[in-house]
Amino acid sequence: MNAVALGLDRTVLELKMYSREKESVFFSFLFPILMLTLFSVIFGDVMDASGSPMSAANFFLPGMISAGILLTSFQTMAMSVAVERDDGTLKRLRSTPIPPVSYFLGKVGLVATTALAQQVLLLAVARFAFGVDLPDTASRWVTFLWVFGLGAFAGTVLGTAYSSLASARSAGAVVVAPMLILQFISGVYFAFTDIPTWVQQIASVFPLKWIAQGMRSVFFPDALASMEMAGSWEHGRTAMVLGVWAVGGLVLCVLTFRWFKRGTT
Repeated sequence: MNAVALGLDRTVLELKMYSREKESVFFSFLFPILMLTLFSVIFGDVMDASGSPMSAANFFLPGMISAGILLTSFQTMAMSVAVERDDGTLKRLRSTPIPPVSYFLGKVGLVATTALAQQVLLLAVARFAFGVDLPDTASRWVTFLWVFGLGAFAGTVLGTAYSSLASARSAGAVVVAPMLILQFISGVYFAFTDIPTWVQQIASVFPLKWIAQGMRSVFFPDALASMEMAGSWEHGRTAMVLGVWAVGGLVLCVLTFRWFKRGTT
């Protein structure tokens, strides 16, 4: 069997293992959907966004989509690879005939499948449970797809590289804590304009802010582009920043990935 076929088999195995990890399924797959539901119910049917009436579900949807992308890519990869390295799974795989590329294809397949399923479920809940109007132009869906693709790829490679900093014991704190902070400062739970300017500048360094801004351009009226830092959706800069993080993360993967736990061979 070639590496691609083995990668597909590995994807199926990864999905089975993922589905059995209840904590991972809840905190990476279901969490954004539950948060969207809670916010939509708690804040009622209508809230004001810079003078424009908007349902709570519509207001929070771009942020939940953005958080979901990084949860299913960065957090999933960082935690699963760290655990597999510590418990010896990677060491055993390295000693088998399976090509290393097949292992990574399996992880990519896991992220792609769970991320797509999560986005479909999020959009379905928003549309059918809370009446959110989905984009009705091809250009907005194209923007959704490239922001989703770049964000998920960047999260996958960055999560793989970041796993080298964590161990099985510390993965929860080392991975979840930074992700939670980024969600609060990147316009996921609050309007980005309500965040202090100096915090906005910090958030602008990281990909989540740009994923969220790209998703707001998909689901928000164009008039609300004036509320962004630059007064526009900045699609070009969004693509550039996410592309830089994706390439940088890939380079870090190559330089830092280890098959063995520290102190072992």
